[in-house]
Amino acid sequence: MASLRSAARLTKNARSLLSRVAAYELPAAAGTAARTLPAALRTFSAAAEPAKAPIIENDMFCYQCEQTKSGTGCTTVGVCGKTPETAYLQDLLTYSIKGLACWTDFAAKQGVEVPAEVYSFLHAATFATLTNVNFDDARFKEYVNQCHELRDGIEALVRAKGVEASPVTPSNLPWFDLLAHPAAWKLNAGYLQGASKEQLVNLGKMTSLEHRRHVVDPTLLGLHEMITYGLRGLCAYTHHAEVLGQRDADVDKFVAEAYAFLCSEDALDLGKVLGMVDACGAAGLKAMKILDEGHVSKFGHPEPTQVRITPKKGKAILISGHDMQDTHDLLVQTEGKGVNVWTHGELLPAHGYPALKKRFPHLVGNYGGAWYRQQKEFSEFPGAILMTTNCIIEPRQSYKDRIFTTGEVGWSGVSHIEGKIGQTKDYSAVINKALEMPGFTEEPAESEAKFVTTGFARNAVLSVAGDVVKAVQDGHLKHIFLIGGCDGSEPDRKYFGKVADATPQDTMLLTLGCGKFRFYDHDYGMLPNTGLPRLIDMGQCNDAYSAVVVASALAEVFKTDVNGLPLSLDLSWLEQKAVAVLLTLLHLGVKNIRIGPKAPAFLTPESLKVVVDTYGLKVTDVKDPAADVAAMMSGN
Repeated sequence: MASLRSAARLTKNARSLLSRVAAYELPAAAGTAARTLPAALRTFSAAAEPAKAPIIENDMFCYQCEQTKSGTGCTTVGVCGKTPETAYLQDLLTYSIKGLACWTDFAAKQGVEVPAEVYSFLHAATFATLTNVNFDDARFKEYVNQCHELRDGIEALVRAKGVEASPVTPSNLPWFDLLAHPAAWKLNAGYLQGASKEQLVNLGKMTSLEHRRHVVDPTLLGLHEMITYGLRGLCAYTHHAEVLGQRDADVDKFVAEAYAFLCSEDALDLGKVLGMVDACGAAGLKAMKILDEGHVSKFGHPEPTQVRITPKKGKAILISGHDMQDTHDLLVQTEGKGVNVWTHGELLPAHGYPALKKRFPHLVGNYGGAWYRQQKEFSEFPGAILMTTNCIIEPRQSYKDRIFTTGEVGWSGVSHIEGKIGQTKDYSAVINKALEMPGFTEEPAESEAKFVTTGFARNAVLSVAGDVVKAVQDGHLKHIFLIGGCDGSEPDRKYFGKVADATPQDTMLLTLGCGKFRFYDHDYGMLPNTGLPRLIDMGQCNDAYSAVVVASALAEVFKTDVNGLPLSLDLSWLEQKAVAVLLTLLHLGVKNIRIGPKAPAFLTPESLKVVVDTYGLKVTDVKDPAADVAAMMSGN
């Protein structure tokens, strides 16, 4: 095994060992059988005190998404398709990110000018650990390598400024009981380049949630994970925004600060932890704002637009995910090629942007529904497929040779379109594959074609705000329901469609995110005695900022706060962007939000009670949607 300089320490008195250290047998504690430290980890162990091995009872442990197995945690393979190896590599990357963030936060506070690429990496690497983004183990090794290179570079900048101090590395944090504190833990490039996946996986086990859940108070751990998952959602938004040329220096610094907080003694204090939960929500609002600015500045304010959802003859490319810049660039490169572009899932709102819909007539429609149906829908799609952001699941062999990933998305064995932020990617491989495929060979008569409407973002809704206010004042609009968020495959998610269908005629439905696919093609008609549609699609989960702006504007008109409006939020959650949105809404003081179909597994009953008592959060009653509708109508 390759040697390491400044090798990781396992206890406060530990010292680094030379390579090829002899097998180290752990002494048995009283009444406990000894565990042998895995050979791949011995180089990193310390001998001054008895070394410890990670407590691994399951193949893996992950509970970051709503679909986690049995509502408690995935222990053999992720419901998303994540393997134990990928889970541990993500744990290792997160540990490495924490070390980089500690140094970044420390450097900024010492007056060092931190290069923008460091913040960009923190956002991108964090986003890569979000549910359904990256399953390519080789890419995670690259992330870990780059993380440690940047960490060494930041330390060098600190020293060059004449600062001899280093980030504080407290030794009393139980979640760092095996390896050295992230800020003190270093892996050199030589080791990383030669390390096998097994070696890195074994390192990941020492940083893993599977181990930490045995040594950290579960309530505190759950709130720590809530912050971590909030950061993953936040960094998804900041990464998307950066692709569109937008960033916020305060949010950049906050991401490093929040990770550093999780590495500090302050993270032992429940009150301070809840304070950081709130700070994540505040940063989330800024992140959603710059993402909104990125979309609007490049593509204009969305406009209500009818979108075809039935086939149209022609060669075809399906683009999925959330990335509007990728969508634009693909449309540019397919102009005049005889290839139609179809959106899928969260890219349905692309059709509402003027700069896309008016220039590109070959942006012809939306195909399919929510992300979880992609294996069936992609198998049936007669063209090439491009996945731009999260929501990929294991590709079937029937389309694995014609699906492509780009950005932070990845799946082992799937062709990846490279390209750095600010560079135009080359989509010729996708286009050539589409030209090889038959495309749609039939289409219904135009009179039988089906359409849905999207594009009701904040400007469109606020343009009729006066009509909404008048409808409320005249008694024609009794309540507004915001029903949206993430969709998923569980039967309990039918609840959200049932809630929408159970809302009275004198109410309005706002929706966003892929949760809309439970009811987006239902005909809810018009609000009686008004010219307002009952169903208003405000866009992606990335467009949550529009909903915040609209609610705030209506509250101002009615001279109240959001909680004083005839408005209820019934949110479906799945992954960590939904966590970021939730934290933002809680930061804004919005009460009585319902989330479902079940509560996050990472919140213990005790930590859930803290959140419920603090914020009035509610869990959906999936067995009785009508009761929830009645409760929301009454203001509960």
